[in-house]
Amino acid sequence: MDNLDGIDRSLLRLLQEDGRRTTLDLARRVGLSPTGASQRIKRLFSEGFIRAVRAVLDPARIGQAQLVFIEVRLDHTAPHVFDRFAEAVLRAPEIIECHMVAGGFDYLVKARIADMAMFQDFLQRVILPLPGVRETHTYASIANVKPDALLPI
Repeated sequence: MDNLDGIDRSLLRLLQEDGRRTTLDLARRVGLSPTGASQRIKRLFSEGFIRAVRAVLDPARIGQAQLVFIEVRLDHTAPHVFDRFAEAVLRAPEIIECHMVAGGFDYLVKARIADMAMFQDFLQRVILPLPGVRETHTYASIANVKPDALLPI
């Protein structure tokens, strides 16, 4: 973060709020020429500060209204088990995030499914067959208190 000045930070904030802003709008808001703003944005992409620009979809509108979090404990912790688990998770489209964690379990899985009626199928078809799974605990989200939070810049 050392090489970010105030203008870079402003551009990142503005693009987080709305990735569809035009270069002209961004330039006006940060006090640069459109060319200057465009060059900075290209640099922010090339240096990896901006990884992607994408649409945020409404999960309910596309049939994935239910959000579940699943604690996964593996039967043993060895590099090959972690590798096989990670490879399998990458192939499961319902899993939208998966984090290896420190604490009382090994992974925290975040998944989207249609509804809780479909959960049993998802658990048996996707989660339990993952390599090395010994135990799971599921938490169904009933309200999203802070959706799509922006990173503090």
